Amino acid sequence: MAGQKMLKFTQVDREMPEKRPPNLRKEDFGEIYAEYARDKAAEQASRCSQCGVPYCQTHCPLHNNIPDWLRLTAEGRLEEAYELSQATNTFPEICGRICPQDRLCEGNCVIEQSGHGTVTIGSVEKYITDTAFEEGWVKPIRPHAERSESVGIIGAGPGGLAAADMLRRQGVQVTVYDRYDRGGGLLTYGIPGFKLEKDIVMQRMAQLEDGGVQFVLNCNVGDDLSFDAIRGKHDAVLIATGVYKTRDLPDTDADGIVDAIDYLTASNRKSFGDDVPDFDSGELNAEGKRVVVIGGGDTAMDCVRTATRQGAQSVKCLYRRDRANMPGSQREVQNAEEEGVEFVWLSAPNGFEGDPVTGVKVQKMRLGAPDATGRQAPEVIAGADYIEGTDIVIKALGFEPENLPKLWGVDGLEVTRWGTIKADFGTGATSLDGVFAAGDIVRGASLVVWAIRDGRDCAQAMLDYLGQAAPVAAE
Repeated sequence: MAGQKMLKFTQVDREMPEKRPPNLRKEDFGEIYAEYARDKAAEQASRCSQCGVPYCQTHCPLHNNIPDWLRLTAEGRLEEAYELSQATNTFPEICGRICPQDRLCEGNCVIEQSGHGTVTIGSVEKYITDTAFEEGWVKPIRPHAERSESVGIIGAGPGGLAAADMLRRQGVQVTVYDRYDRGGGLLTYGIPGFKLEKDIVMQRMAQLEDGGVQFVLNCNVGDDLSFDAIRGKHDAVLIATGVYKTRDLPDTDADGIVDAIDYLTASNRKSFGDDVPDFDSGELNAEGKRVVVIGGGDTAMDCVRTATRQGAQSVKCLYRRDRANMPGSQREVQNAEEEGVEFVWLSAPNGFEGDPVTGVKVQKMRLGAPDATGRQAPEVIAGADYIEGTDIVIKALGFEPENLPKLWGVDGLEVTRWGTIKADFGTGATSLDGVFAAGDIVRGASLVVWAIRDGRDCAQAMLDYLGQAAPVAAE
């Protein structure tokens, strides 16, 4: 039976879910890909070669059992496929939407390497879990027995929420503290709806709340509540704040030069129907403006594609290297180009004109000789400067950690020379007894899937610390 259902990659072509035309998808913030129909999901899953060494699984940070849940999908056993997917991934419906599969599982698919086109792993993963929610297969969090120990988690992003989920399933009392008025962190306020619609995040928040996770929102640790108070209230603490400090450029005080996180947060708040004065005033709204985004990562792609939907007059992305060396997902670059974004490769800012800003001073670059890692460093081309006219500049240069020991007034919390929290690999244990750390605040700016992995690993380490050595089972 299984043999008849699988190994179809020589007969069935790779096919992504239908993508809405650019002229239509630019009109709203809805996700751009349609959902697979049941037969199409099974057909695409059947292309898996069931290879003996599944590189897709090896290159997934969560080591998801991808070949097996593809096989179950091809056989029409969707509830079993969901259970297998959920066993290793707390939020598969989110990873299926926003993971850069072209750099992870799909990019390392064996049949992709053989020239037959990768299995559409992410789209099938999304389909499985969306179906599970629709069919009621996603069970409420109901611990077999409640425990007296409590854990405080600072940060309601993917790392903190993954840990909260696993700890609650073992009966631990969990309280999550977050600076925002909604949980989800960058899943809620940093990632636009066209990649991750917000009801997808909110349904997981509802599941956690229904399962007994307590949320203390609008809470700035260090101001509204001290770290010592949180530590004194709980038996263990997890720091999962992420990294929110924007990497900056010199001389960016002029009006019209804004940070990516502020710009994206304002847009997402409007999608929720919130009152956002900085958006309504035009400060964080690209409508009718010439937009220049500086940066080449996924955050820059989120910004340029948001600007097109806000009705910008033009959208340009400046990046100091070429397309081949861009850190962002190539799939996202293609989507942006389809939506009318112009990429200005081998270009770097060298100052700004006007206040409010009217132009970016652009230096043209070329790639020099490769360094020890093989990456070519950009070099300035003398005499090739020009002015790029603009009405709003969005800085998407990446994120750095805030100085948490100083912000929180904590003695003894060790950090690295990059400002990230120093924590043991695999457990997240920090220099303070009973205090753990996970996600970007340990790794530096990274992927959501790595934050989920770290949160799950920390949850197990915290259970061990609390005296529970049994493995954590996901329902």
